[in-house]
Amino acid sequence: MDNGRYARQTVLPQIGERGQQRLAASAALIVGLGGLGCPAGLYLAGAGVGRLGLCDPDAVSLSNLQRQTLYSEAQVGKPKTEAARERLSALNNEVAFELYPEGLTAENAARIIGGYDVVVDCCDNFATRYLIADTCRELGKPWVHGTIGQFHGQVATFMPGAPTGYADLYPDREEMASRPAASGGVLGAVPGVVGALEAAEALKVLLGMDGTLAGRLLTVDLATMTFNTLEL
Repeated sequence: MDNGRYARQTVLPQIGERGQQRLAASAALIVGLGGLGCPAGLYLAGAGVGRLGLCDPDAVSLSNLQRQTLYSEAQVGKPKTEAARERLSALNNEVAFELYPEGLTAENAARIIGGYDVVVDCCDNFATRYLIADTCRELGKPWVHGTIGQFHGQVATFMPGAPTGYADLYPDREEMASRPAASGGVLGAVPGVVGALEAAEALKVLLGMDGTLAGRLLTVDLATMTFNTLEL
């Protein structure tokens, strides 16, 4: 492990050399490599998380480039898992990557999620979020949830055994899960902010730090620069 690479975070008493070793031995799964998954991936790889799972069935398109900062024009048409690995491995060659270009499905969710210490939900649809919630609850895995739209975003962290879960936040499961993937407008900086917050939450979970958003929902409004935290 390159100690010089991580000097600016190992100097933090909450991390130190022991925490850095803990990150190097950890694994995080990023579900969705769009606007949220791009910054989340950059900060998790940069921080030295030892193994990153990259899960997304889509390919890079030109319209992605306004907010999905992992990708370049030359990668348009390339599967996002491959394009993301190219950029992230160039950032940190100490990180191992596992690719899931088939996406997360009911058939593979338990097998994939079971191999990771934390799941970072960066997807764009309710059906996949419910799948993540169900699988993480069944396997006892923590997961970080993020969602965006227009100028707004939300972040929450769900820990194993917590009394409140994702289904409590969105109880009308059948109606929500039937909605199509998000396709509305969004300011490109919004997923940058929210994805970075998700990475911070995932790192705190992996480090065993206090102060996560477990049991709370953080709301972000970049139109008014308003941040609020609600108890769940």
